[in-house]
Amino acid sequence: MNRKMVLFTTGELLLLEAALLLLPTAVSVLYRESTTPYFLITVAIALCIGGAMCLLFRPQSRVIYAKEGFIITTLSWLSLSAIGALPFYLSGEIPSYTDAFFETVSGFTTTGASILANVEALSRSLLFWRSFTHWIGGMGVLVLMMAIIPPSEGSSGRSIHIMRAEMPGPVVGKLVPRVRETAKILYLIYIIMTLTQFILLALGGMPVFDSLLHAFGTAGTGGFGIKVDSFAGYSPYLQWITTVFMLLFGINFNIYYLLLVRSFRSALRSTELWCYLGITAVSVSLITVNILPLCTGIGDALRHAAFQVASIITTTGYATVDFDLWPQLSRAILFLLMFVGACAGSTGGGMKVSRLIILARSAKQSIYRMLHPRSVSVVRFEGKPVEHTTLDGLATYMTLYFLSIAIGFLILSLEPFDFETNLSAIVSCFNNIGPGLGAVGPSMNYAAYSQPAKLVLAAAMLFGRLEILPILIAISPSTWTKK
Repeated sequence: MNRKMVLFTTGELLLLEAALLLLPTAVSVLYRESTTPYFLITVAIALCIGGAMCLLFRPQSRVIYAKEGFIITTLSWLSLSAIGALPFYLSGEIPSYTDAFFETVSGFTTTGASILANVEALSRSLLFWRSFTHWIGGMGVLVLMMAIIPPSEGSSGRSIHIMRAEMPGPVVGKLVPRVRETAKILYLIYIIMTLTQFILLALGGMPVFDSLLHAFGTAGTGGFGIKVDSFAGYSPYLQWITTVFMLLFGINFNIYYLLLVRSFRSALRSTELWCYLGITAVSVSLITVNILPLCTGIGDALRHAAFQVASIITTTGYATVDFDLWPQLSRAILFLLMFVGACAGSTGGGMKVSRLIILARSAKQSIYRMLHPRSVSVVRFEGKPVEHTTLDGLATYMTLYFLSIAIGFLILSLEPFDFETNLSAIVSCFNNIGPGLGAVGPSMNYAAYSQPAKLVLAAAMLFGRLEILPILIAISPSTWTKK
């Protein structure tokens, strides 16, 4: 294994984080807050560690294979979160480093689970950094690095391994032949959509600072609110704008690329897109009817139902109401949507609609083969046959997915909370959603969990965001043996 390349790339990422930390530092200076020294200390620490790693571990070979890609992704996300937690801790606004680490992991993984009972007490600079971590983590920090840092000589052809390790979904492909150009296209689309939502929110009367932070949270499908009541205090117009953009950011970004190059037929033939929209429409319809007696009218019910369905299926986690008070059917639908997630290649978390489609078609094929043993049939997705390696990988992922949730749930069962709270907490964190049910519902937070439990939940967020395998490969002893 190319250890030097792994550590060198991790060092490069820490240097990038130091540069990104200058933005909340500028916010702190702008608002004349006392957090400026703590951001500068964090920038200095990131520069020292990242610079030392780049100098000490400069590799002779720039080659990155799949194994290195998985390890780089895991180490990068862990180090990014460990350093990113320092401003919260050093400033004393989150006195416990474990809590600060939990909050930062929740930000970078775009989970949105929080330990803060009164988020409005945070300084503006820390609120900015907290929401900005959503935007950074939404598309992927390593994808961002590939987009803005020139590739090292001899490594440009290997970057696809990093992208595959970090981008969610069963299959990751290149939009154009060069991976760096693909990363640039993805981030250009991401930036344009973020700016569009920011402008529409600001035009709707939301303060500029609030508009920017909510655009960050929606783009990354993260959901860190900057108000205690999340989105409940904003106007119906602002709630509808956010609903639409949550759904838009949950769509595979390849669709947007196809639309940009005017390949409209290919974009609109996407099976995953129509299944995603279909699941959303059915869920909104059922919940609207179910909560109608609790609302002032059909428009009110539709708005809340659409917002919460969009928020949960895209794993954003914003809330306009305390949906934990809704009827059992609505709560059950939202709980199931936690597993579904958004489309592959989007900023959303969860299992992904594409996996569910492939699983359903694979099950259908198995039943057909039982009835017709001599027949030859192939599982197809988006008009192409699904390779056996993809099906095997999907079976492995699903096994690890439910096993990880089960283990996490058993560990959380040691905590003094009810079944519903612990199960929804681990499911919500693993699928990068944020709010759960019961004591971790949309009007509550995760502060009451013990320090070890918060570390377990933080690990669940990382496992869910990186889709398990990169972390398992990174912590496997055999990975680090010389070959």
